[in-house]
Amino acid sequence: MFKKYNLFAIIAVLVALLLTACSGNNDTSSEPKEKEKEKKKEDEPQVEIIVSAAASLTDVAEEIKAKFNEKNPNITVTYNFGSSGKLSQQIQQGAPADIFLSASKKDMDFLAENKLIVEDSRFDFAGNELVVITEKSKELELAKLEDIATLDVKNIVMGDTEATPLGRYGKEALQTLGVWDKIESKMVYMSDVNQVLTHVETQNAEIGIVFNTDAQRAENVKILTKIDKSLHAPVIYPAAAINTSKAQEAAQLYLDFLGSDEGKSILEAKGFLVN
Repeated sequence: MFKKYNLFAIIAVLVALLLTACSGNNDTSSEPKEKEKEKKKEDEPQVEIIVSAAASLTDVAEEIKAKFNEKNPNITVTYNFGSSGKLSQQIQQGAPADIFLSASKKDMDFLAENKLIVEDSRFDFAGNELVVITEKSKELELAKLEDIATLDVKNIVMGDTEATPLGRYGKEALQTLGVWDKIESKMVYMSDVNQVLTHVETQNAEIGIVFNTDAQRAENVKILTKIDKSLHAPVIYPAAAINTSKAQEAAQLYLDFLGSDEGKSILEAKGFLVN
């Protein structure tokens, strides 16, 4: 009887050891899916995409790139910032670009008319507002935009009214109010919004018209008044892949991220209007 029980005990121990071994093998053989994905992405070939982006996207675009690269380490994103009008002209003339992020529908439409974008990739990803700013130490007041005609300033800086969406929107708002002709002689035009900010911050211009998001990112300016959105065409930011791109798949991944909930949250945190 003793030998019989001893045999049962030995069998029980062997079964326990076998089960433990099997369990251990399962743990080591099933590598976590996330690690497998990361390893796979590391093994993927490196790809570079060039994104021509409106100057008003300068800060937020860098943050989007950082988050995008966390998910796509094999894709290098290089930005070319400038006014939307100038960038669309560059692309039309053959400048290398895989994606266009415009601050106006007009400049994207220009590329569409020239059959240079992937139509199915196009979508509106953000909106914005216009504001009047001054250097933060200045004691200027502007209760409402129409008072700009009587404001005691020598110059007003804004985007070029032909080449920049910022200039076109600003001029339209001032014309709608009927004050454009009264202040046109004071206007100084810049090639993009970053130049407008610089002139106001360095006090080379007393006031300027910029996008609200640009005023938020500038440390040395303050907002005098917001420009009512009903005074000008909606400020819409469309995005699209360029159809001459040789990195269409990577470009679409970037656009997908831009339009994702994570992409929208980054834009919204920077003051952009998102749906």
